[in-house]
Amino acid sequence: MARTLVVATRNRKKFEEMVALLRGTPVRLKSLDDFAPVEPVAETGDTFEANARMKALGYARATGEWALADDSGLEIDALGGKPGVRSSRWGGEEGNDRLNNETLVRALAGIPEDARTARYRCVMVLATPDEVLAVTEGACEGRLVDRPAGSNGFGYDPYFRLPEHGCTMAQLAPEVKNGLSHRARALAAMKKRLEKLL
Repeated sequence: MARTLVVATRNRKKFEEMVALLRGTPVRLKSLDDFAPVEPVAETGDTFEANARMKALGYARATGEWALADDSGLEIDALGGKPGVRSSRWGGEEGNDRLNNETLVRALAGIPEDARTARYRCVMVLATPDEVLAVTEGACEGRLVDRPAGSNGFGYDPYFRLPEHGCTMAQLAPEVKNGLSHRARALAAMKKRLEKLL
């Protein structure tokens, strides 16, 4: 019988992305919505890994199942790595892409184009209710632009340009993004660890 694995996110697009990337793994994937109301785990860490650990352990304990959680965000070199762990609430409201992107555009105002290097970073943690089993990480380098382009993806994707592809993350087809994103890279490494553990 396949082991149940809880994908510990309430972000539907992120959940769908992770399910697509985990296809073929011998697990039964569930979302937090498949369980009785589960209290959100507070993300009070100051690193992606700290937050991912809190979420993975917290949701594993709340559901009694293995849980896979990630924490990820945007690191802008000219801003000393900001917004970092505050990426999803940079604009002042959790998960509001419009406010976050307005904040991004304001922050870019005084930064010359050649200094707008940035990366998406993701840390992924797999845990049982008792312990962390694995930690993996992935990153995707790019440059930030003033004008959004593309309608795929979410978050800062319309402003995150991939020079080697000549387009933004939001202009990539989902199957292309799922091969090179920070989350895809962290999850590819996690998939190998998960298969060994199973």
